[in-house]
Amino acid sequence: MKCDLVNQVALVTGAAKGIGKAIADRFAASGATVFYTDVDKTALEQSAEAGGGRALVLDVTNSVQIDAAINAVIEQCGQLDILVNNAGINTFAHRVTIDEFPRKEWDRILAVDLTGLYEVSAAAAKIMRRQRRGRIINISSIAGLVPLRLQCAFTAAKAGVNNLTRAMAIELGRDGILVNAIAPGSTISEGTLQLFYGPDGQFHGQAQRMLDHVPLGRPATPNEIAVAALFLADPENTYLTGQIIAVDGGWTAGYHRDF
Repeated sequence: MKCDLVNQVALVTGAAKGIGKAIADRFAASGATVFYTDVDKTALEQSAEAGGGRALVLDVTNSVQIDAAINAVIEQCGQLDILVNNAGINTFAHRVTIDEFPRKEWDRILAVDLTGLYEVSAAAAKIMRRQRRGRIINISSIAGLVPLRLQCAFTAAKAGVNNLTRAMAIELGRDGILVNAIAPGSTISEGTLQLFYGPDGQFHGQAQRMLDHVPLGRPATPNEIAVAALFLADPENTYLTGQIIAVDGGWTAGYHRDF
């Protein structure tokens, strides 16, 4: 897919690896000035250099760093046209029912996946409202559409992201700001390799049973999620807002609640 993002400035959180890197790379290849942001400084700088973007260390749970990142974008470019809220975490060690789920782990996940997204969006929206234009693209999950077992914090956070997306679309639409979310299905990443798709994955034995309920029969690649983000960022896409787009190989079309 091709689109023209020349003269557009984008900031992508969690862009050192995986889906965030794939999105940032796609934007940069389409002509945008892209700020890759992440907490992993080494991987971030490598990804930004390889993708032709600019690196900014950013912890989305740190309001000082958020303000500094947004200010840096404006100082260097004078505008912010696209925000992709991709930074997110889940738990590997605590795949347990809610009565055993640690409060500390709940707080850790919500701080990044929901509150962090709110904080970055609020900072970016101030700029975009002054500009009277902008795109905010939130990376949610199918877990926010159909709850998954043993992931109470993650499913709660992503469900919150979905309704926050809709609320922002309602609030910001009159200012020329489109707000949408992408809900990926199971996607190849370092995390899913540890859980499912790697030979030593924690739930490797269950991976095929899960994929049996995906009509396309396989997990997504990060680039396939990035294509959806590119569509939402395309300047020719001018009337789509407040939507949650499931990029899941058809999984949620006939969802089976074994997972």
